[in-house]
Amino acid sequence: MLRTLAVEGYRSLRHLAVPLAPLTIVTGENGSGKSTLYRALSLLAAAAHDGAVAALAREGGIGSALWAGPENGSGRHGGPTQGTVRRRPVSLRVGFSGDDLGYAIDLGLPTPPTRFVLDPEIKRESVWAGPVLTPAGELVDRANGAVRIRDDEGRWQQVDHPLRPYESVLGELGDPRGAPELLALRDRLRRWRFYDQLRTDAHAPARTDPIATRTVSLASDGGDLAAAMATIEDVGDADALQAAVRSAFPGSRVQVQERDGRFRLVLHQPGLLRPLSMAEVSDGTLRYLLWVAALGTVRPPPLLVLNEPETSLHPGLLPALAELVAGAAQRSQVVVVSHSVAFCSLLEQSSPDSRSVELARGTDGTVVVDQGRLDEPSWRWPGR
Repeated sequence: MLRTLAVEGYRSLRHLAVPLAPLTIVTGENGSGKSTLYRALSLLAAAAHDGAVAALAREGGIGSALWAGPENGSGRHGGPTQGTVRRRPVSLRVGFSGDDLGYAIDLGLPTPPTRFVLDPEIKRESVWAGPVLTPAGELVDRANGAVRIRDDEGRWQQVDHPLRPYESVLGELGDPRGAPELLALRDRLRRWRFYDQLRTDAHAPARTDPIATRTVSLASDGGDLAAAMATIEDVGDADALQAAVRSAFPGSRVQVQERDGRFRLVLHQPGLLRPLSMAEVSDGTLRYLLWVAALGTVRPPPLLVLNEPETSLHPGLLPALAELVAGAAQRSQVVVVSHSVAFCSLLEQSSPDSRSVELARGTDGTVVVDQGRLDEPSWRWPGR
């Protein structure tokens, strides 16, 4: 399980270290940094696919993703406020520590400048054992392109070939012959799952009939909803699936029909003479059914990150959704980003292992409310 998420120099997050629990509820007003924290987790997952650089390019490039405030703070304590010119090396850093392994990546500007002006370079990476990076616990160290790995006897071994500036050690060196910890960490991050604003509009993929094939996890766009439901019925907990539907819509049930090699999901409701297809149900009903499939997956991921799952749901559905999330937190570590006070309260009531993290916009960027410097989780970045 992840214990700490650390971010530095990323958009509104100048310096942040957040404690994580089996169910972490991230709240805060608009503009407080919730979405950036969500993106920081997705950036870590992208590193395992060698996609961290491309992910930042899609956000507008390294220049758009950097902390936009002064390097030395706002000057609120009487010190001078910095101008627009940066004096220290540009650095965007994200990392985490867990029960067994930790990882951090440090990205900066290309040196020398290249034609790929939006792409940052990976300057440092580190993998370590234990809750905090220490010299004795470090297992993998990457400085620019040079990589060294600690062997079974604790001695550093230099990797023969250097990495390119856009290649991560997680993507390129996850080889059990040289670094079994890298393979384990890479596999873990690649199984993280993210859901952000599942589509329910009239042309949403979830309203169509997917190919009839086993689907162990719902796609990020929800297009294989019927196949995911069929798989839960086949090898998962079919009774829990129907119970989740009844919890939100008393007396109702879902059914997956197979026609010409495609699955069709329908909803039976009391008082109706025929079931409703997904093309006919309301946006709120479809969204809830998508969460039933996503959270009831037959292959729970190590980490499940949900961005505002309560969006477009009637308040009457929030208790049922909270129970779904709490149940998922028994099988996966879950991070929920939400601005709904009512939903967050329901989540806290539904899970004794939950932790609320409230973010606020301070003069020096995003802060955790009521978290002083001495309250922060222990954290140490690899130096350049």
